Amino acid sequence: MNVITGKHVERRYFLAGLGAAIALPMLDAMTPALARAATAAETGGPLRMAFAYVPNGVTIKDWTPAATGADFEFTRILKPLEPFRDSLSVLSGLAHHNAEGLGDGAGDHARAGASFLTGVHPKKTAGADIHSGISVDQIAARTFDSTMRLSSLELGCEDSRTVGNCDSGYSCAYTNSISWRSATTPNPPETNPRLVFERLFGAEDLNVDPVTKARRSLLRKSILDVVNARTQKLVSTLGTSDQRKMDEYLTGIREVERRIQMAEHDNRQFTPDIEKPGGIPEHFSDYVKLMFDLQVLAYQADITRVSSLQFGREASVRTYNEIGVADPHHAISHHRNIPELIDKISKINTHHVSLFAYFLQKLQATKEGNGTLLDRVMVVYGSAICDGNSHSHGDLPVLVAGKGNGRLKPGQHIQYPTGTPMTNLYLSLLDCMNIEAERLGDSSGKLPGLTSI
Repeated sequence: MNVITGKHVERRYFLAGLGAAIALPMLDAMTPALARAATAAETGGPLRMAFAYVPNGVTIKDWTPAATGADFEFTRILKPLEPFRDSLSVLSGLAHHNAEGLGDGAGDHARAGASFLTGVHPKKTAGADIHSGISVDQIAARTFDSTMRLSSLELGCEDSRTVGNCDSGYSCAYTNSISWRSATTPNPPETNPRLVFERLFGAEDLNVDPVTKARRSLLRKSILDVVNARTQKLVSTLGTSDQRKMDEYLTGIREVERRIQMAEHDNRQFTPDIEKPGGIPEHFSDYVKLMFDLQVLAYQADITRVSSLQFGREASVRTYNEIGVADPHHAISHHRNIPELIDKISKINTHHVSLFAYFLQKLQATKEGNGTLLDRVMVVYGSAICDGNSHSHGDLPVLVAGKGNGRLKPGQHIQYPTGTPMTNLYLSLLDCMNIEAERLGDSSGKLPGLTSI
Protein backbone atom coordinates (compact mmCIF):
# COMPACT_ATOMS: atom_id res chain seq x y z
CA MET A 1 0.00 0.00 0.00
CA ASN A 2 1.35 3.41 -0.92
CA VAL A 3 1.91 5.54 2.20
CA ILE A 4 0.49 8.67 0.60
CA THR A 5 -2.38 7.32 -1.48
CA GLY A 6 -3.24 4.03 0.19
CA LYS A 7 -2.91 2.35 -3.21
CA HIS A 8 -1.58 -1.22 -3.27
CA VAL A 9 -0.26 -2.66 -6.55
CA GLU A 10 0.46 -6.36 -7.08
CA ARG A 11 4.08 -7.18 -8.00
CA ARG A 12 2.97 -9.10 -11.08
CA TYR A 13 0.70 -6.28 -12.29
CA PHE A 14 0.85 -5.58 -16.05
CA LEU A 15 -0.27 -2.63 -18.14
CA ALA A 16 -1.95 -4.39 -21.05
CA GLY A 17 -3.14 -3.15 -24.42
CA LEU A 18 -3.82 -4.57 -27.85
CA GLY A 19 -0.88 -6.86 -28.62
CA ALA A 20 1.26 -5.49 -25.81
CA ALA A 21 1.91 -5.87 -22.11
CA ILE A 22 4.27 -3.92 -19.87
CA ALA A 23 5.35 -5.24 -16.51
CA LEU A 24 5.93 -2.59 -13.85
CA PRO A 25 9.15 -1.67 -12.05
CA MET A 26 9.29 -2.22 -8.30
CA LEU A 27 7.19 0.48 -6.66
CA ASP A 28 6.66 1.46 -3.04
CA ALA A 29 2.99 0.63 -3.62
CA MET A 30 3.95 -3.01 -4.16
CA THR A 31 5.07 -3.38 -0.54
CA PRO A 32 2.43 -3.20 2.21
CA ALA A 33 3.04 -0.03 4.21
CA LEU A 34 3.38 -1.71 7.61
CA ALA A 35 5.75 -4.39 6.37
CA ARG A 36 7.90 -2.10 4.25
CA ALA A 37 9.55 -0.24 7.13
CA ALA A 38 10.53 -3.52 8.81
CA THR A 39 11.82 -5.31 5.72
CA ALA A 40 13.24 -2.62 3.41
CA ALA A 41 16.75 -2.95 4.79
CA GLU A 42 16.64 -6.71 4.38
CA THR A 43 14.87 -7.12 1.02
CA GLY A 44 15.20 -3.85 -0.91
CA GLY A 45 14.60 -5.75 -4.14
CA PRO A 46 15.16 -9.15 -5.77
CA LEU A 47 18.68 -10.42 -6.46
CA ARG A 48 19.75 -10.86 -10.08
CA MET A 49 22.56 -12.84 -11.69
CA ALA A 50 24.19 -11.80 -14.97
CA PHE A 51 27.15 -12.74 -17.15
CA ALA A 52 29.08 -10.77 -19.78
CA TYR A 53 31.47 -12.71 -22.01
CA VAL A 54 34.29 -11.35 -24.15
CA PRO A 55 35.99 -13.58 -26.76
CA ASN A 56 39.64 -14.23 -27.65
CA GLY A 57 41.15 -13.48 -24.25
CA VAL A 58 42.90 -10.27 -23.13
CA THR A 59 46.35 -8.76 -22.68
CA ILE A 60 46.69 -10.14 -19.17
CA LYS A 61 49.57 -7.83 -18.15
CA ASP A 62 47.35 -4.85 -18.92
CA TRP A 63 44.45 -6.43 -17.01
CA THR A 64 45.82 -7.74 -13.70
CA PRO A 65 46.39 -5.25 -10.83
CA ALA A 66 49.83 -5.44 -9.23
CA ALA A 67 48.54 -5.30 -5.65
CA THR A 68 45.90 -7.37 -3.92
CA GLY A 69 43.38 -6.27 -1.33
CA ALA A 70 41.44 -3.01 -1.29
CA ASP A 71 44.26 -0.67 -2.34
CA PHE A 72 44.87 -2.08 -5.82
CA GLU A 73 45.36 0.32 -8.75
CA PHE A 74 43.20 0.01 -11.83
CA THR A 75 45.23 -1.13 -14.82
CA ARG A 76 45.04 0.17 -18.39
CA ILE A 77 42.21 -2.18 -19.36
CA LEU A 78 40.27 -1.87 -16.10
CA LYS A 79 40.62 1.93 -15.81
CA PRO A 80 37.07 2.66 -17.12
CA LEU A 81 35.71 0.78 -14.08
CA GLU A 82 37.49 2.89 -11.47
CA PRO A 83 34.33 4.89 -10.58
CA PHE A 84 32.80 1.57 -9.48
CA ARG A 85 35.64 0.46 -7.19
CA ASP A 86 33.26 -0.04 -4.27
CA SER A 87 30.97 -2.25 -6.36
CA LEU A 88 33.34 -4.76 -7.94
CA SER A 89 36.09 -7.26 -7.22
CA VAL A 90 38.85 -8.43 -9.55
CA LEU A 91 39.57 -12.16 -9.21
CA SER A 92 42.90 -13.68 -10.28
CA GLY A 93 44.06 -17.29 -10.41
CA LEU A 94 40.80 -18.83 -11.63
CA ALA A 95 40.98 -21.43 -14.40
CA HIS A 96 38.91 -23.60 -16.70
CA HIS A 97 40.84 -26.87 -16.80
CA ASN A 98 38.13 -28.48 -18.93
CA ALA A 99 38.72 -25.94 -21.69
CA GLU A 100 42.15 -27.51 -22.22
CA GLY A 101 42.69 -30.06 -24.99
CA LEU A 102 42.79 -33.08 -22.67
CA GLY A 103 43.79 -35.24 -25.63
CA ASP A 104 41.33 -33.70 -28.10
CA GLY A 105 43.86 -31.50 -29.88
CA ALA A 106 42.96 -28.12 -31.35
CA GLY A 107 39.69 -26.34 -30.65
CA ASP A 108 40.42 -24.01 -27.74
CA HIS A 109 37.91 -21.38 -28.83
CA ALA A 110 35.05 -23.87 -28.95
CA ARG A 111 36.01 -25.38 -25.61
CA ALA A 112 36.28 -21.89 -24.08
CA GLY A 113 32.76 -20.91 -25.08
CA ALA A 114 31.25 -24.23 -24.06
CA SER A 115 32.99 -24.42 -20.68
CA PHE A 116 32.71 -20.79 -19.55
CA LEU A 117 29.47 -21.26 -17.60
CA THR A 118 29.46 -25.07 -17.39
CA GLY A 119 32.98 -26.04 -16.36
CA VAL A 120 32.54 -29.14 -18.54
CA HIS A 121 34.84 -30.46 -21.28
CA PRO A 122 32.64 -30.57 -24.41
CA LYS A 123 32.49 -33.58 -26.69
CA LYS A 124 34.51 -33.03 -29.85
CA THR A 125 31.99 -33.28 -32.65
CA ALA A 126 30.72 -31.17 -35.52
CA GLY A 127 27.52 -33.19 -35.74
CA ALA A 128 24.23 -33.24 -33.88
CA ASP A 129 25.64 -35.29 -30.97
CA ILE A 130 26.91 -32.25 -29.08
CA HIS A 131 27.42 -32.64 -25.35
CA SER A 132 28.56 -30.17 -22.70
CA GLY A 133 26.82 -29.53 -19.37
CA ILE A 134 24.13 -27.41 -17.76
CA SER A 135 25.38 -23.86 -17.21
CA VAL A 136 25.26 -21.91 -13.96
CA ASP A 137 22.78 -19.38 -15.35
CA GLN A 138 20.34 -22.19 -16.15
CA ILE A 139 20.71 -23.73 -12.70
CA ALA A 140 19.64 -20.35 -11.34
CA ALA A 141 16.94 -19.91 -14.01
CA ARG A 142 15.23 -23.17 -13.04
CA THR A 143 14.27 -21.64 -9.70
CA PHE A 144 12.30 -18.96 -11.56
CA ASP A 145 10.48 -21.15 -14.08
CA SER A 146 7.13 -20.72 -12.37
CA THR A 147 7.47 -17.13 -11.17
CA MET A 148 9.15 -15.12 -13.95
CA ARG A 149 7.81 -14.30 -17.41
CA LEU A 150 11.26 -15.27 -18.66
CA SER A 151 13.34 -17.62 -16.57
CA SER A 152 16.45 -16.26 -18.31
CA LEU A 153 17.50 -13.96 -21.13
CA GLU A 154 20.38 -14.80 -23.50
CA LEU A 155 21.74 -11.99 -25.69
CA GLY A 156 24.56 -11.68 -28.19
CA CYS A 157 26.15 -8.98 -30.33
CA GLU A 158 27.31 -11.07 -33.24
CA ASP A 159 25.27 -13.22 -35.60
CA SER A 160 25.83 -16.89 -34.97
CA ARG A 161 24.75 -20.34 -35.98
CA THR A 162 24.54 -23.57 -34.02
CA VAL A 163 25.25 -26.12 -36.74
CA GLY A 164 28.36 -26.98 -38.70
CA ASN A 165 32.07 -27.04 -37.89
CA CYS A 166 33.35 -23.77 -36.43
CA ASP A 167 36.61 -24.76 -34.76
CA SER A 168 38.84 -27.73 -35.63
CA GLY A 169 36.06 -30.30 -35.60
CA TYR A 170 33.92 -28.70 -32.89
CA SER A 171 30.31 -27.75 -33.56
CA CYS A 172 29.37 -24.09 -33.94
CA ALA A 173 27.03 -24.63 -30.99
CA TYR A 174 30.10 -24.56 -28.74
CA THR A 175 31.63 -21.32 -30.04
CA ASN A 176 28.34 -19.44 -30.29
CA SER A 177 26.54 -20.32 -27.04
CA ILE A 178 27.69 -19.92 -23.45
CA SER A 179 24.30 -20.84 -21.93
CA TRP A 180 23.26 -24.51 -21.83
CA ARG A 181 19.79 -25.61 -20.71
CA SER A 182 21.02 -29.20 -20.51
CA ALA A 183 24.11 -31.13 -21.54
CA THR A 184 22.74 -31.44 -25.08
CA THR A 185 20.74 -28.22 -25.44
CA PRO A 186 22.46 -24.86 -25.87
CA ASN A 187 20.54 -21.58 -25.61
CA PRO A 188 21.52 -19.61 -28.73
CA PRO A 189 21.69 -15.89 -27.91
CA GLU A 190 19.21 -13.48 -29.47
CA THR A 191 21.14 -10.88 -31.45
CA ASN A 192 18.37 -8.62 -32.76
CA PRO A 193 17.37 -5.85 -30.31
CA ARG A 194 13.94 -5.52 -31.92
CA LEU A 195 13.17 -9.18 -31.26
CA VAL A 196 14.48 -8.87 -27.71
CA PHE A 197 12.25 -5.85 -27.11
CA GLU A 198 9.18 -7.65 -28.46
CA ARG A 199 10.00 -10.68 -26.37
CA LEU A 200 10.11 -8.53 -23.26
CA PHE A 201 7.13 -6.30 -23.92
CA GLY A 202 5.20 -7.46 -26.97
CA ALA A 203 2.46 -10.09 -27.19
CA GLU A 204 2.14 -10.33 -30.96
CA ASP A 205 0.31 -13.28 -32.49
CA LEU A 206 3.06 -15.59 -33.74
CA ASN A 207 0.65 -17.22 -36.20
CA VAL A 208 0.07 -14.03 -38.20
CA ASP A 209 1.21 -14.35 -41.82
CA PRO A 210 4.37 -12.42 -42.85
CA VAL A 211 2.53 -9.89 -45.04
CA THR A 212 0.14 -8.91 -42.26
CA LYS A 213 2.97 -8.80 -39.73
CA ALA A 214 4.98 -6.50 -42.01
CA ARG A 215 2.00 -4.17 -42.44
CA ARG A 216 1.46 -4.09 -38.69
CA SER A 217 5.12 -3.30 -38.18
CA LEU A 218 4.92 -0.26 -40.45
CA LEU A 219 1.80 1.00 -38.68
CA ARG A 220 2.92 0.00 -35.19
CA LYS A 221 2.57 2.66 -32.54
CA SER A 222 4.89 2.86 -29.60
CA ILE A 223 4.05 0.17 -27.08
CA LEU A 224 3.61 3.00 -24.59
CA ASP A 225 0.92 4.56 -26.80
CA VAL A 226 -0.93 1.24 -26.83
CA VAL A 227 -1.16 1.14 -23.03
CA ASN A 228 -1.29 4.92 -22.54
CA ALA A 229 -4.79 5.13 -21.00
CA ARG A 230 -4.08 2.50 -18.35
CA THR A 231 -0.70 4.08 -17.63
CA GLN A 232 -2.22 7.49 -16.93
CA LYS A 233 -4.91 5.97 -14.73
CA LEU A 234 -2.38 4.02 -12.65
CA VAL A 235 0.11 6.88 -12.29
CA SER A 236 -2.61 9.21 -11.03
CA THR A 237 -3.13 6.91 -8.04
CA LEU A 238 0.54 6.68 -7.02
CA GLY A 239 2.60 8.72 -4.61
CA THR A 240 5.31 11.16 -5.68
CA SER A 241 8.18 8.67 -5.39
CA ASP A 242 6.39 6.01 -7.43
CA GLN A 243 5.37 8.54 -10.06
CA ARG A 244 9.04 9.46 -10.47
CA LYS A 245 10.03 5.78 -10.80
CA MET A 246 7.31 5.19 -13.39
CA ASP A 247 8.43 8.23 -15.36
CA GLU A 248 12.07 7.04 -15.40
CA TYR A 249 11.03 3.51 -16.38
CA LEU A 250 8.66 4.56 -19.18
CA THR A 251 11.20 7.08 -20.46
CA GLY A 252 13.72 4.25 -20.65
CA ILE A 253 11.33 2.11 -22.70
CA ARG A 254 10.58 5.01 -25.04
CA GLU A 255 14.30 5.68 -25.53
CA VAL A 256 15.05 2.05 -26.36
CA GLU A 257 12.16 2.03 -28.83
CA ARG A 258 13.46 5.20 -30.46
CA ARG A 259 16.97 3.83 -30.86
CA ILE A 260 15.73 0.54 -32.34
CA GLN A 261 13.51 2.43 -34.78
CA MET A 262 16.41 4.70 -35.76
CA ALA A 263 18.62 1.66 -36.33
CA GLU A 264 15.95 0.04 -38.49
CA HIS A 265 15.59 3.26 -40.47
CA ASP A 266 19.36 3.48 -40.95
CA ASN A 267 19.53 -0.14 -42.05
CA ARG A 268 16.96 0.46 -44.76
CA GLN A 269 19.45 2.86 -46.37
CA PHE A 270 21.82 -0.01 -47.18
CA THR A 271 21.85 -1.59 -50.62
CA PRO A 272 18.89 -4.04 -50.64
CA ASP A 273 20.99 -7.11 -51.45
CA ILE A 274 23.15 -6.63 -48.32
CA GLU A 275 21.79 -8.94 -45.65
CA LYS A 276 21.57 -7.06 -42.35
CA PRO A 277 18.97 -7.79 -39.66
CA GLY A 278 16.65 -4.88 -38.86
CA GLY A 279 17.09 -3.16 -35.53
CA ILE A 280 20.83 -3.69 -35.14
CA PRO A 281 22.79 -0.43 -34.82
CA GLU A 282 25.61 0.10 -37.27
CA HIS A 283 28.21 0.91 -34.61
CA PHE A 284 29.29 -1.81 -32.20
CA SER A 285 29.28 0.46 -29.15
CA ASP A 286 25.67 1.49 -29.81
CA TYR A 287 24.77 -2.17 -30.30
CA VAL A 288 26.24 -3.29 -26.96
CA LYS A 289 24.74 -0.35 -25.07
CA LEU A 290 21.31 -1.09 -26.50
CA MET A 291 21.54 -4.72 -25.38
CA PHE A 292 22.59 -3.61 -21.90
CA ASP A 293 19.69 -1.15 -21.78
CA LEU A 294 17.29 -3.98 -22.59
CA GLN A 295 18.67 -5.98 -19.68
CA VAL A 296 18.19 -3.03 -17.34
CA LEU A 297 14.56 -2.71 -18.47
CA ALA A 298 14.03 -6.44 -17.96
CA TYR A 299 15.37 -6.13 -14.41
CA GLN A 300 13.27 -3.05 -13.65
CA ALA A 301 10.12 -4.82 -14.79
CA ASP A 302 11.17 -8.02 -12.98
CA ILE A 303 10.61 -9.94 -16.21
CA THR A 304 13.74 -11.98 -15.57
CA ARG A 305 16.43 -12.25 -12.91
CA VAL A 306 19.04 -14.17 -14.93
CA SER A 307 20.73 -12.92 -18.09
CA SER A 308 23.85 -13.24 -20.21
CA LEU A 309 25.44 -11.20 -22.98
CA GLN A 310 28.14 -12.30 -25.41
CA PHE A 311 30.08 -9.34 -26.77
CA GLY A 312 31.06 -11.68 -29.59
CA ARG A 313 31.38 -15.36 -30.39
CA GLU A 314 34.67 -17.12 -29.77
CA ALA A 315 37.21 -16.62 -32.60
CA SER A 316 35.33 -13.45 -33.54
CA VAL A 317 36.80 -11.59 -36.51
CA ARG A 318 35.01 -8.33 -35.79
CA THR A 319 36.96 -5.18 -36.62
CA TYR A 320 36.91 -2.07 -34.41
CA ASN A 321 37.37 0.85 -36.76
CA GLU A 322 35.61 3.13 -34.27
CA ILE A 323 38.65 2.87 -31.97
CA GLY A 324 41.23 2.74 -34.75
CA VAL A 325 41.67 -1.04 -34.94
CA ALA A 326 40.86 -2.25 -38.45
CA ASP A 327 42.41 -5.71 -38.01
CA PRO A 328 40.16 -8.74 -37.34
CA HIS A 329 40.03 -9.40 -33.59
CA HIS A 330 40.91 -13.10 -33.73
CA ALA A 331 43.86 -12.61 -36.08
CA ILE A 332 45.59 -10.02 -33.91
CA SER A 333 44.84 -11.96 -30.72
CA HIS A 334 47.61 -14.24 -32.06
CA HIS A 335 49.96 -11.33 -31.56
CA ARG A 336 53.21 -13.38 -31.55
CA ASN A 337 54.49 -10.93 -28.89
CA ILE A 338 54.62 -8.11 -31.44
CA PRO A 339 54.19 -4.88 -29.41
CA GLU A 340 52.01 -3.17 -32.04
CA LEU A 341 49.54 -6.06 -32.09
CA ILE A 342 49.53 -6.38 -28.30
CA ASP A 343 48.67 -2.68 -28.09
CA LYS A 344 45.75 -3.17 -30.49
CA ILE A 345 44.40 -6.07 -28.43
CA SER A 346 44.63 -3.94 -25.29
CA LYS A 347 42.66 -1.21 -27.08
CA ILE A 348 39.90 -3.70 -27.88
CA ASN A 349 39.94 -5.04 -24.30
CA THR A 350 39.68 -1.51 -22.88
CA HIS A 351 36.84 -0.68 -25.28
CA HIS A 352 34.92 -3.73 -24.10
CA VAL A 353 35.43 -2.77 -20.46
CA SER A 354 34.29 0.80 -21.12
CA LEU A 355 31.04 -0.59 -22.54
CA PHE A 356 30.64 -2.77 -19.46
CA ALA A 357 31.16 0.37 -17.36
CA TYR A 358 28.18 1.86 -19.21
CA PHE A 359 26.08 -1.08 -17.99
CA LEU A 360 27.20 -0.56 -14.40
CA GLN A 361 26.42 3.15 -14.64
CA LYS A 362 22.90 2.38 -15.88
CA LEU A 363 22.38 -0.08 -13.03
CA GLN A 364 23.69 2.43 -10.52
CA ALA A 365 21.40 5.17 -11.84
CA THR A 366 18.30 2.99 -11.55
CA LYS A 367 16.72 3.20 -8.12
CA GLU A 368 15.02 0.21 -6.55
CA GLY A 369 13.78 -0.11 -2.99
CA ASN A 370 16.29 1.47 -0.64
CA GLY A 371 19.13 1.19 -3.16
CA THR A 372 19.89 0.78 -6.84
CA LEU A 373 19.92 -2.08 -9.32
CA LEU A 374 23.70 -2.21 -8.94
CA ASP A 375 23.08 -3.14 -5.30
CA ARG A 376 20.78 -5.96 -6.44
CA VAL A 377 22.98 -7.74 -8.99
CA MET A 378 25.94 -10.08 -9.27
CA VAL A 379 27.55 -9.68 -12.70
CA VAL A 380 30.45 -11.83 -13.86
CA TYR A 381 32.56 -10.26 -16.61
CA GLY A 382 35.32 -12.22 -18.28
CA SER A 383 36.55 -14.85 -20.71
CA ALA A 384 37.50 -18.52 -20.71
CA ILE A 385 40.73 -17.70 -22.55
CA CYS A 386 43.48 -15.86 -20.74
CA ASP A 387 45.82 -14.92 -23.58
CA GLY A 388 44.69 -15.30 -27.18
CA ASN A 389 48.21 -15.90 -28.42
CA SER A 390 48.79 -18.99 -26.28
CA HIS A 391 45.13 -20.08 -25.93
CA SER A 392 45.79 -20.60 -22.23
CA HIS A 393 42.83 -21.23 -19.91
CA GLY A 394 44.47 -20.48 -16.56
CA ASP A 395 44.65 -17.18 -14.67
CA LEU A 396 41.54 -16.01 -16.49
CA PRO A 397 40.47 -12.35 -16.70
CA VAL A 398 37.49 -12.27 -14.35
CA LEU A 399 35.69 -9.70 -12.26
CA VAL A 400 32.43 -9.65 -10.32
CA ALA A 401 30.38 -6.44 -10.18
CA GLY A 402 27.42 -5.50 -8.00
CA LYS A 403 26.77 -5.90 -4.30
CA GLY A 404 24.51 -8.94 -4.38
CA ASN A 405 22.00 -7.47 -1.93
CA GLY A 406 24.81 -7.10 0.58
CA ARG A 407 26.04 -10.67 0.18
CA LEU A 408 29.17 -9.83 -1.81
CA LYS A 409 32.24 -8.09 -0.39
CA PRO A 410 33.31 -5.84 -3.28
CA GLY A 411 36.18 -3.36 -3.55
CA GLN A 412 39.10 -5.80 -3.64
CA HIS A 413 41.53 -7.68 -5.85
CA ILE A 414 41.70 -11.29 -4.70
CA GLN A 415 44.52 -13.60 -5.81
CA TYR A 416 43.44 -17.24 -5.58
CA PRO A 417 45.82 -20.20 -5.86
CA THR A 418 46.77 -20.90 -9.47
CA GLY A 419 44.35 -23.35 -11.07
CA THR A 420 41.39 -22.65 -8.75
CA PRO A 421 38.29 -23.80 -10.68
CA MET A 422 36.25 -20.95 -12.10
CA THR A 423 33.20 -23.02 -11.19
CA ASN A 424 33.97 -22.41 -7.51
CA LEU A 425 32.99 -18.80 -8.17
CA TYR A 426 29.65 -19.98 -9.56
CA LEU A 427 28.92 -22.13 -6.50
CA SER A 428 29.53 -19.05 -4.34
CA LEU A 429 27.13 -16.94 -6.41
CA LEU A 430 24.45 -19.63 -6.36
CA ASP A 431 24.85 -19.74 -2.60
CA CYS A 432 24.15 -15.99 -2.49
CA MET A 433 20.85 -16.72 -4.24
CA ASN A 434 20.04 -19.49 -1.74
CA ILE A 435 20.33 -22.12 -4.49
CA GLU A 436 21.80 -25.41 -3.36
CA ALA A 437 24.33 -26.93 -5.78
CA GLU A 438 26.82 -29.46 -4.49
CA ARG A 439 28.84 -29.47 -7.68
CA LEU A 440 29.11 -27.68 -11.03
CA GLY A 441 31.47 -28.97 -13.67
CA ASP A 442 34.91 -29.36 -12.08
CA SER A 443 34.11 -27.35 -8.94
CA SER A 444 35.84 -28.22 -5.69
CA GLY A 445 34.15 -25.84 -3.25
CA LYS A 446 33.23 -22.19 -2.76
CA LEU A 447 35.62 -19.24 -3.02
CA PRO A 448 36.81 -17.76 0.28
CA GLY A 449 36.78 -14.01 0.83
CA LEU A 450 34.25 -13.15 -1.88
CA THR A 451 30.98 -13.18 0.05
CA SER A 452 29.77 -12.29 3.50
CA ILE A 453 27.88 -15.55 3.99
